[in-house]
Amino acid sequence: MSRDGNWTGWCRFFLTGVKAQAERNHDKASAILALYERMKRQVAGLTRSQFAIHALDWIFAKPIFKSSDFAASTGIPAPTAKCILGVLHAAEVLRNFVLGGGRQAAVLGFPAMLDITEGREVF
Repeated sequence: MSRDGNWTGWCRFFLTGVKAQAERNHDKASAILALYERMKRQVAGLTRSQFAIHALDWIFAKPIFKSSDFAASTGIPAPTAKCILGVLHAAEVLRNFVLGGGRQAAVLGFPAMLDITEGREVF
């Protein structure tokens, strides 16, 4: 377009693409915020833990993680962290990407968040 001197057409084409991407990003951000609000109630109800929101914030920041990283970096006492992960896994809030065994930690994922960010069902 610019090779023909049609700068207005080129700018229109470019800005249409920027607008479309911004709208998709806005929709994803809105969906993530709505998911967070739903999950606050659900996780608090499931875990009945004073650490529920802290755990949820950490999971939103790292929707794919090793179970050992969760226990080590959240500041939540290890037995409580393990319990929270167990409850969230049993409720299918979290799912296994890789099963743990022996000295290898499980790799967990938060499918609801991943589905939004990827724009499709991940697993």
